[in-house]
Amino acid sequence: MNDPPLYQALADAVLMLHVGIVVFVIGGLVVIVVGNLRSWHWVNGIAFRLAHLTAIAIVAAEAWLGVTCPLTTLEMWLRTKGRAVTYDGSFVEHWLRRILYYDAPPWAFTLGYSLFALAVAAAWWRFRPRLARR
Repeated sequence: MNDPPLYQALADAVLMLHVGIVVFVIGGLVVIVVGNLRSWHWVNGIAFRLAHLTAIAIVAAEAWLGVTCPLTTLEMWLRTKGRAVTYDGSFVEHWLRRILYYDAPPWAFTLGYSLFALAVAAAWWRFRPRLARR
């Protein structure tokens, strides 16, 4: 397989997936809090809550261990295979990258992810997940 446009399209798909996960992690906490305040029982479903907790736990662990996110690594590899400079690319890449990536020292991300993980843990304690359907 030696098709640069295909690699670029795959890299864009990975970037969209990455942004989707970020939206799930951030939006998930908002939905959990707002949903509990508005009595939306589905927000305490164990599958949703475990998926949310797992997602932020992985992000925080990567930050603490100094591991680059595998999705970032895969995206950059695909862009390299597509013969693209990792900061130039398609319209999708340009705008999603502006949303997803910030220029800050690594400790700032570790702190931010850790604080967010603590907020998720606090929501888990304050708004307990439902283990079984009532």
